[in-house]
Amino acid sequence: MPYRLETKLFLPAPIDQVFEYFSNPRNLETITPPFLRFRVVTPDVEMRKGARIRYRLRLHGVPFGWESQVTTWEPGVRFSDEQRRGPYKYWRHVHLFREESGGTLAEDGVDYDVPGGHYVHQWLVGRDLVRIFQYRQEKLQQIFRADPGDGVKVAILKKM
Repeated sequence: MPYRLETKLFLPAPIDQVFEYFSNPRNLETITPPFLRFRVVTPDVEMRKGARIRYRLRLHGVPFGWESQVTTWEPGVRFSDEQRRGPYKYWRHVHLFREESGGTLAEDGVDYDVPGGHYVHQWLVGRDLVRIFQYRQEKLQQIFRADPGDGVKVAILKKM
């Protein structure tokens, strides 16, 4: 997996409330930029290890489906999902939650690889992912009434 995206965001809410929000797949529709036309297709998902969730979205005018599977499920601590069908060669997204004074630190770590290699990542995928996760963090700040001064931190790293 040659790429890793990392985010950190402090949310002034109890960890159980933050975890509950993140673990509801329907909330992805709210925190995903409108230009993606993102929709959860799987009805009434029970979040647990092994759960599969299907989505539909559109990127650069191209519609596609995506299916992910929950591979780790530790309520109040972390969960992870991996792409089973979709646009990436590999996608693993880990969500971590830590209680901090006055709220919760929510962290995302995404390990991924793209078809087409370095140039596709450099000119399309990397930029799009930063935009998508910045939007996500800004929406979460609004939803949880976080201080925008805490900043939005999104970084993509090339793994060796």
